[in-house]
Amino acid sequence: MKIIISILFSLLSLAGFSQKYKPSDAGSKVHFTIRNFGIKTGGQLSGLKGEIFFFTSDLPSCQFTVSVAASTVDTNNGSRDTSLKGSQYFDAKVYPLITITSTKIEKTNRTESGFYYFSGTLNMHGFTKPISFPFHIEKVNDDYLFTGEFEINRLDYGVGDNSAVLSNTANVTLSVLAKKS
Repeated sequence: MKIIISILFSLLSLAGFSQKYKPSDAGSKVHFTIRNFGIKTGGQLSGLKGEIFFFTSDLPSCQFTVSVAASTVDTNNGSRDTSLKGSQYFDAKVYPLITITSTKIEKTNRTESGFYYFSGTLNMHGFTKPISFPFHIEKVNDDYLFTGEFEINRLDYGVGDNSAVLSNTANVTLSVLAKKS
């Protein structure tokens, strides 16, 4: 009986310390830049969804699963946006979500607090590839702001064809406000 009570108490204690968050579109930004005809151009994606379990005291228990809707690509150019949503690039009707999922969260070797290292996968256009990058967290009231940046090769994800005018690499900048749920 004592063992059962102890197990229940442990589970309830963990539930009390559980920090579950939901990414919020308001206050968040998923931005990308790429060179096209030698000129840096960019856009953003929205429609953030997912779950974030973040524990500063128990990094092995952290889990990020966050998606954006491919159909929300916005470059401030309607013609380009239509092309990017189409089958040659994002193919948003067939592959509606771009999802990043963590496999490991670690502290970095930086002396300043709030810096971590993300390891996981990025799923886009039917391809899932490993990805890793440093990120920073900032406490905002009861919520967290996660910021980070990484580079991908669009060809690794079947986004577009090899091109003399469009760079293969894109830089992605994340600023994700996660609200306590």
